Amino acid sequence: MDFDEAVRLIRLKDARYQPQAYDVVRLGLDHAQKIVHGEPKKGKSIVNRHVSGPQLLEGFRQHVLETYGPMSYPLLHNWGLRKSVDVGNVVFNIIDTGLFGRSEEDDLEDFKDVYDFKDVFQRPYEPKSN
Repeated sequence: MDFDEAVRLIRLKDARYQPQAYDVVRLGLDHAQKIVHGEPKKGKSIVNRHVSGPQLLEGFRQHVLETYGPMSYPLLHNWGLRKSVDVGNVVFNIIDTGLFGRSEEDDLEDFKDVYDFKDVFQRPYEPKSN
């Protein structure tokens, strides 16, 4: 099953998040893996590129801000991503399809209240007060 098909099937059971939410979380995971493990070596098989919930959220944060800048907060909000736990819900929905792996330590609690979306994705772009 490819990623788009997995998202389509997930959304039949859980329509809280738009397809774009799944794409941005997947790209955030890729970014987090590069931060934690470095770039994959050419010709080497990828063994274990696992990241923790907070590590994934940091990669997600960086990717979103670099990609969407001042539009980050409204786009994420529109896609259903309003809190860090929403990123965790998307991750666990993908894990349930078998496309993402999971370690014994992985827990949805790892994604709860890691950061406030408004503080991270909107406040940096608000005008500074004197």
